[in-house]
Amino acid sequence: MTMESKSYPVTLRGELSIPPGRWLWLIKWLLIVPHLFILCFLTFAACILTIIAFFAILFTGKYPKSIFDFNVGVMRWTWRVSFYSYNALGTDKYPPFSLSPDPNYPADLEAAYPEKLSRGLIFIKWLLALPHWIIIGIFNGWRSLGLITVLALVNAIILLFSGNFIGELFYLLVGMNRWTYRVYAYVFLMRDEYPPFWLD
Repeated sequence: MTMESKSYPVTLRGELSIPPGRWLWLIKWLLIVPHLFILCFLTFAACILTIIAFFAILFTGKYPKSIFDFNVGVMRWTWRVSFYSYNALGTDKYPPFSLSPDPNYPADLEAAYPEKLSRGLIFIKWLLALPHWIIIGIFNGWRSLGLITVLALVNAIILLFSGNFIGELFYLLVGMNRWTYRVYAYVFLMRDEYPPFWLD
C-alpha cells in the first residue's frame, strides 16, 4: 500500500508494511532516540542555513543549491523517522542515518529545486502561511499530542488487539504529514508555490 503525491513540487512517499508488527511500536520511542539526537543538530543547522538562503534569494533570486539539498535531506530524514515512529507507524524497518534519497526504504521525500524565487515573497511567506500553521498545529500539536500521533496510536492499538492496520487511517495520516511538509518547504523559502489546502 503506497501513498505518493506528485501534484505539488514537494513529494512525500510512504509505503505501508503489511502488516506492521503488533508489538514493536511500544518501544519505538526508545529506538528513535539516536535519530532525534542527531536531528536536533541537523534542524538547528537547517534553520541557520535558511537565514543564509534568505539573503542569497534577496540578492540573487536563487536558493543556493547546496543549502537546498541539505535542507531537503533534513526534511527527508525527519519524515523517515516520523513514518517509522508515531506519525504513521507505517513500517518496522529501521530508518537509515542519511540525508540522501533511498528507494529501498518505504518512506522518502523529494523537493524540486526552483531555478528562480521571488525576492519579495521571502518577507511575507511566514505571514501568508498563518492559516496553514493553525491547521498543522492541530495535526502535530502545540503543547500536547497532535491529531497525527493520536490517530497513529489508535491504529496501533487496533493492530495490537486485532492484527489489522486500518488502511484508510494510514492514508489520512500520510496526507496530514504531506500537508505539514509542504508548509515547511514553503516557509523555509524552498518553493514559491503556495501549499494547497488538501491532503493529497
